Amino acid sequence: ALVNQGVILCGNAFSTVLFLKGDPGPQDGNGKTLFTGPDGKALQASLRALGYDPAGWCGVASWNTQGESLDPTLLRQTIAALDPQTVIIVDDTAAAVMREAYAEELSALDDFSCAMLQPGAIAYICGMRVMNLGGFEASLNDAHEKQIMWARLKELPPEVAPY
Repeated sequence: ALVNQGVILCGNAFSTVLFLKGDPGPQDGNGKTLFTGPDGKALQASLRALGYDPAGWCGVASWNTQGESLDPTLLRQTIAALDPQTVIIVDDTAAAVMREAYAEELSALDDFSCAMLQPGAIAYICGMRVMNLGGFEASLNDAHEKQIMWARLKELPPEVAPY
């Protein structure tokens, strides 16, 4: 029913990791598909290197099939339905939508960087670890920025025994 409401999804439902994307990349089929380009390959390779189940991820767009920003309530419903342990936000556009959807929970956090979902900070909300990588796709063209992204991802090892 989420798809019928305009939610764009990919990967495997009920996975431990959910990637939230805010800006469609050049490989994303005009915003109709997700993580089909180098960003998806790099994120999947990172999960494997960290010990996650290689198929244990799903992706959600923070825009709908009409190209508009996903309604915050619908984003919450989507994330609740998929029930991930970890949400990895891949860009600042998606972080803004996530901040709006979880404003109450984030405002209750003591750490300002977590409450604002600043890149690299890990927020714990609604039983999930949430991190904004901040510009993941753009980082793939810069060796130093890729190292920063890898360092951030290493802060999110699997919460269960490695795959």
